[in-house]
Amino acid sequence: MTRVGAIFNPHHNPPEALRGAVEVAEAAGVPELWLWEDCFRESAYASVAAALAWTERLRIGLGIAPIPLRNVAVTAMEIATIERTFPGRFYPGLGHGVLPWMKQAGAHAASPLTLMREYITVLRSLLAGEEVTVAGRYVTLDKVRLEWPLEAAPPVYAAGVGPKTLALTGEVADGAVLVSGLSVAEVGERARLIADGRTAAGRDGDAVVVAYVDTAFGDGARERVAAALGEAGTDDNRGVWGEPDDVAAAVRRFADAGADAVILSPVQGEPDPHAFLRATGEVARLVD
Repeated sequence: MTRVGAIFNPHHNPPEALRGAVEVAEAAGVPELWLWEDCFRESAYASVAAALAWTERLRIGLGIAPIPLRNVAVTAMEIATIERTFPGRFYPGLGHGVLPWMKQAGAHAASPLTLMREYITVLRSLLAGEEVTVAGRYVTLDKVRLEWPLEAAPPVYAAGVGPKTLALTGEVADGAVLVSGLSVAEVGERARLIADGRTAAGRDGDAVVVAYVDTAFGDGARERVAAALGEAGTDDNRGVWGEPDDVAAAVRRFADAGADAVILSPVQGEPDPHAFLRATGEVARLVD
């Protein structure tokens, strides 16, 4: 079954707008709402915890938080605390972060791929309740174990753009988050790169592929997508628009290409974010 959700964009919405958004999303039947952490805006884990506290059923995805900004032990503590408090409703995701921002923060890694491989491998071990001692290029721990272990660890997602990172997400993570602006065909290509990375690592099962898709509903929707993506964005399925049944049909195309979760992202200039969430709830019901 294809998962459907929406995005709360930290560029368009200040932190105080989150509560209204999650309450509308839950009431509208949106299955999941995804956030992310861009420098220097909303805190990732504070936002996730607040969103879960204000709701009862809504699942919250974090796609993504930048790996270089936090020690892996701290990230494991953050995720485990949220998971124990709100079990089964959190999808944590991590990525390289925007490299110029990482330099601004004094957290730039010379080899982001090495950092991701070390970090996510260790993070998943910690969340599984293991004691970890490791001396890597970037990640160093000495007999670290979570004192409040989890009954079941949440899936850890990783984000990637280039082919090497996409393959690495398949190697080390449970799922992958794709950037918006990709065509249906490009989502399929990236899903195959992720699967190839998983196969090369000898891992069983499939990685969950999360695709962000630029979306607009209602009057003027096509024009808003074209303004955001360029006219080509409306010609090669890089964005979707129309009424909920039109968007549901587009969601199925992305799912057929290899996306397990299609997360609708309001384009810049969305006139009514709460109406967008209500329409997303309708799309979720149509796709279900």
